Amino acid sequence: MRTATWARWATCALALSIFVPAAFADGRHKSLADCTAFDQVDKSDDSVQFTIHNGCSVPVDCSISWRVVCAPDTKKRQSSHAAAAKLALTDGGTSTAQASAAICKDDSWAIRDVEWSCAPNKD
Repeated sequence: MRTATWARWATCALALSIFVPAAFADGRHKSLADCTAFDQVDKSDDSVQFTIHNGCSVPVDCSISWRVVCAPDTKKRQSSHAAAAKLALTDGGTSTAQASAAICKDDSWAIRDVEWSCAPNKD
């Protein structure tokens, strides 16, 4: 019985010695992906709000791009309109951009190809 307990303890100690240092490594090599977050929320019948939150300790410059597709389920009336926004976020800050489908008037619409990225502010 004592040998089984010791073997379990040794296995746990080995696992901790492998995985714990990686979990508690210092944040010097932290990526912006670790401290920035993106969200999108429908705001009305024809708009979507994009939000980026900067949890980093440095200011970041972010960009968001998307396409508004009018009448996405038709072949004849379908049209696509690219749009983009640039956001400057302070450390700990949040900023938003609005995607509007008002250009589609009474047609159905879809927001597609949403892409976002952030980079450290160079100032």
